[in-house]
Amino acid sequence: MKKKFKFIDLFAGIGGFHQAMENLGGECVFASEIDRYAIETYYKNYKINSDCNIRDIDEKDIPKHDVLCAGFPCQTFSKAGKQLGFNDETKGTLFFEIERILKYHKTKYIILENVRNLVSHDNKKTWNTIYCHLKKLGYRLTKEPIIISPHQLGIPQLRERVVILGIYDPDHTDKNLVIKMPKLKSKDDNDISTILEIKKVSSKYYISDYEKMVLTAWDEFYKGIKETVIGFPIWAVYFNGYFKDEKIPKWKEDFINKNTNLYNNNKKFIDEWMKKYNYLKDFSPTHRKLEWQAGNSIKSLWDGIIQFRPSGVRVKKPSCFPALVAMVQIPIIGKYKRRLTVREAARLQSFPDSFIPNENDQQAYKQFGNAVNVEVIKIMAEKLFEADKQ
Repeated sequence: MKKKFKFIDLFAGIGGFHQAMENLGGECVFASEIDRYAIETYYKNYKINSDCNIRDIDEKDIPKHDVLCAGFPCQTFSKAGKQLGFNDETKGTLFFEIERILKYHKTKYIILENVRNLVSHDNKKTWNTIYCHLKKLGYRLTKEPIIISPHQLGIPQLRERVVILGIYDPDHTDKNLVIKMPKLKSKDDNDISTILEIKKVSSKYYISDYEKMVLTAWDEFYKGIKETVIGFPIWAVYFNGYFKDEKIPKWKEDFINKNTNLYNNNKKFIDEWMKKYNYLKDFSPTHRKLEWQAGNSIKSLWDGIIQFRPSGVRVKKPSCFPALVAMVQIPIIGKYKRRLTVREAARLQSFPDSFIPNENDQQAYKQFGNAVNVEVIKIMAEKLFEADKQ
């Protein structure tokens, strides 16, 4: 698609779709967003006012366009949410707003993005509903949904998403759309240093003395025990088993027994370690747990990617960052004892360094966590346009 095309950007956020389409020569003729902070960021970068609720817009008032882009709200389908799907009347039904726009405009190309769980949600009923409705509108679609993560394109972030591509071709809806995917990379083909800032970063990104104490303690723990691979969560509170009158589910009992066995196998060291750190009394409850997910690929916690999560202190191998999410669990780069900067978060989502993020770091992290990955969408759009020539 060499000539300039027009696109609309629904549920626009901070403009991940906009960035991708503009990189391909597209012109945005309409954008819609309801979050006031995202609206501000969008305007700063693209000088387009996206302040409108798509429910309030008559489809006839939307300008003619060649491509409809939409990262419709994912919270109702995400495993991190209640998974109400279409039963969520505030967000779950927004796909049908897309449907009515497509029905009127008969837009040539569609590019939709959502969480991976959309495909399996409600025993696949959600995906089948979307698929059937788009087919009925006259769109050729891929036989199976495309599931892709930035790391497969060399961007060091594990973030599986479903991308729905379609071409308006009402006479051939029975013919599957064939997308020739690029050569995909593995997690180990990635390198987190490709998105890190070289210059010294602000002191606000460095971990606190308390956090350093917690991580130092767990680093000593990992180095001190005999096991090099830990395949279960470490719960220090259960090293000595549990009270017999404590009602616990079977799965939890299994984990507790594994913790007790670990303790018995390393009793002398763990007793000394617990005493050294005042039996973890100075640790918040969630920091008394360790989730070692790095196998034996690293020898020290400080060699990994770390997150303070509600489930515990999580450590992963340093080939890829975990998915940026709207919830604030900003990854810590162990080697540098600091969190991912806002600029690095932008790079993880393939936004250029010229992009102006929200001035408030918490808002900026949230916005990048909610955004689509620019490079993923750009490549998927290219493959969609190529498929139309076949």
